[in-house]
Amino acid sequence: MPARSNQESRAVVLLSGGMDSTVCAALAVRDYDTAAVHVSYGQRTEGRERRAFEQICDRLGIVGRLAVRNDALRAIGGSALTDTKIAVPTSLLQTSEIPVTYVPFRNAHFLAVSVSWAEVLGASKVFIGAVEQDSSGYPDCRPAYYDAFNKVVKAGTKEGTIEIVTPLITMRKTAIVKLGLELAAPFDLTWSCYIESDQACGTCDSCVLRMRAFRDAGAQDPIPYLRSSAERTA
Repeated sequence: MPARSNQESRAVVLLSGGMDSTVCAALAVRDYDTAAVHVSYGQRTEGRERRAFEQICDRLGIVGRLAVRNDALRAIGGSALTDTKIAVPTSLLQTSEIPVTYVPFRNAHFLAVSVSWAEVLGASKVFIGAVEQDSSGYPDCRPAYYDAFNKVVKAGTKEGTIEIVTPLITMRKTAIVKLGLELAAPFDLTWSCYIESDQACGTCDSCVLRMRAFRDAGAQDPIPYLRSSAERTA
């Protein structure tokens, strides 16, 4: 395949190290010369997520990498992911309220970094694995949010041509697992748990959504779970 060299062939992907962002990265790598951004923001499992980011990039052949820290989100607090005084709840998937694991306006911080780097690299796309369906209900994972953000990017960048793309946003988690399997996404290297860094807890929203998706897809989730936690969601 000839080397891609123009702006239209370059992309930046936000890669947290979780399941959705990894499938998104596999999509980006398939179609673009891809660089990856990872943001550590004082979350409980930041070390584990950073390790996943590096390993996933290695597996997917992503050479261009930018790993940054955002100390503002930890300082602001207001989320169980960044404030250890707020307990991470067991799955609240049936509630209509936004859970305490929501990090206020987090994706705006992540996208700002990614768009800035895309402008420097001459990339035309910024991929983010936001999902509205089968999610925890975070407001910065809705299509309207990205429609609005794209208007900001168009008005606030030199050329106004960078586009934020959300290829998974309307998909169910089960479909995302199936797509990832088709793309050979390295699910074995991903980390989704909000609490643990050695074995996934199996009870937080992120774990339960992931476990359910693999089960409904008829696939084996390759990461380790605490036995007692997994049994409680069986």
